[in-house]
Amino acid sequence: MQNFEQFLLDNLPQSQSIHPTYEAALQNMLKAGGKRFRPALLLGVVKAYNPLLTESAYHAAYAIELLHTYSLIHDDLPAMDDSPLRRGHPTLHMTYDEVTAILVGDALNTYSFEVLSNAPFSDEIKVKLMSELAHNGGLNGMVLGQAIDCYFENKPLKLEDIKILHTNKTAKLIAAALKMGAIIVGRDDEAEKLYDFGIKLGLLFQIQDDILDVTQSSDEAGKLTNNDEEKNSFVTILGLDEALREANLLAEELHKSMESFDESLQRELSPILTKYINRHKN
Repeated sequence: MQNFEQFLLDNLPQSQSIHPTYEAALQNMLKAGGKRFRPALLLGVVKAYNPLLTESAYHAAYAIELLHTYSLIHDDLPAMDDSPLRRGHPTLHMTYDEVTAILVGDALNTYSFEVLSNAPFSDEIKVKLMSELAHNGGLNGMVLGQAIDCYFENKPLKLEDIKILHTNKTAKLIAAALKMGAIIVGRDDEAEKLYDFGIKLGLLFQIQDDILDVTQSSDEAGKLTNNDEEKNSFVTILGLDEALREANLLAEELHKSMESFDESLQRELSPILTKYINRHKN
């Protein structure tokens, strides 16, 4: 991922503006790092099937990281989670102001599609990638999940409905990363299988985040923890022990699914997946 990180830093959003802090604000959360989990999944699929396309795929990996980063910036706003910390750094509305944070989120959202439009792929592939990113990150994906999450704050949901919430809010963008990798290398036969795997992986990822929210300090997590008491988190609804049991069951199911991957896909994805599938056990 070191080469991808350099690509990201070499292609930070630029602005020709008289605004004194706009460009710095655009780059702030991207420079702060993060897991780069979604780019790693996309690039892992590409490396498994066609390593020669890896550098070209950096554009798609960057696009999904841009969209994800925009979602974090908006998620931290006072109107949503009102969080002062993200990736170990003050959130944008704390560093600058709320207006700047809103506009930077908007800018990174749209810039993700500009980056994809300039990717060195055929127009057909670029349209497919844009469609996946828009569908899973937009009104029938992540944004829908955020809307459900905010509307039902202080209104406990059933477990089935919480899974719908977090399938949209978290899982779909993770699933999209895997599917976009398959699209880039022309593996349509693997695309839906990887997408379905990604939905389960995304749900596990969210359960783990909910567990870590109550078991880690803000310094350890790099963001405000113990902040989900009013939210429909898995821990809030199920309790910590039952959430851990759900995480363990999903982790076991994902490990079994990984065994059905062909050898090249296992080789590339196993180091990434094993680390994250087991992170709630650390």
